[in-house]
Amino acid sequence: MGVITKDTRKTFKIRFSGRSTDFISPSFGYGCLYNCSYCYMKRHKPKGLSVAVNTGDILTAVNNHAYFTPVEKPNQTHKEFTTYDISCNEDFALHAKHHNWKRVFEFFRDHPVAMASFATKYVNPDLTSFDPEGKVRIRFSLMPQHKADLHEPNTSKIIDRIKAIDAFIDAGYDVHVNYSPIIVYDGWLDDYAEVFDMMNDYVEYKDQVLAECIFLTHNFNKHIVNLQNHPKTEVDLWVANKQEAKTSQYGGKNVRYKLGLKSEYIQEFIQLHNSKVPWNKIRYIF
Repeated sequence: MGVITKDTRKTFKIRFSGRSTDFISPSFGYGCLYNCSYCYMKRHKPKGLSVAVNTGDILTAVNNHAYFTPVEKPNQTHKEFTTYDISCNEDFALHAKHHNWKRVFEFFRDHPVAMASFATKYVNPDLTSFDPEGKVRIRFSLMPQHKADLHEPNTSKIIDRIKAIDAFIDAGYDVHVNYSPIIVYDGWLDDYAEVFDMMNDYVEYKDQVLAECIFLTHNFNKHIVNLQNHPKTEVDLWVANKQEAKTSQYGGKNVRYKLGLKSEYIQEFIQLHNSKVPWNKIRYIF
């Protein structure tokens, strides 16, 4: 699974997000014990996980920021609370046993302003022993299962993530789904239709589950690594006739779907999604 190290977090910068959440909190962990083909974290920390031991310092930074950084509400991240992504550089559900996770969740449950949020590919039943009273949002990442088998090995099965939605809502969590990354290939819409059918079959709390939709952006350096270690993944991820170069805000050399094509893909996805799961309202798509 990889080497797990402990360190003391020395910087506590809180970054603006505006999409999944209002802000991104300082990292409780850095790295990931999964090995997803498209993951940006593997470019920065190829192996293992570094866990911050000074949880209290991170929570103090979030507390001060929440009180002194007014956010206009309601907005699309939440109607009332200021939302913080606590897992931008790891999978918090997967790594929970390495964190003082109950202390983190208790902080957000009891805070009058701040709310936690994180995306995950892992169904961790231990988390359902705690009731965060709606102040922790779990965003289960979803894609067609045969693509998850290729690009997200060893993660929880897609059907298990979908089946977990109601269980986590019953436990007191706010639960959304995260269609990400959306990869375009022959038959992609048919495969997503099956995902949406599973959502209809297994989600009872249909009025509570919203969606985020993010189309693939891939990195050149990760492309080179994948060609050496996981060449089959690049058949999906690096498609020259569909993609164009994009430099990230941090200078990374990436590719994304060509703007004209992407606009078509977005409209096709929205049309299918809304015809199949109109109750699963899309918060944003790009």
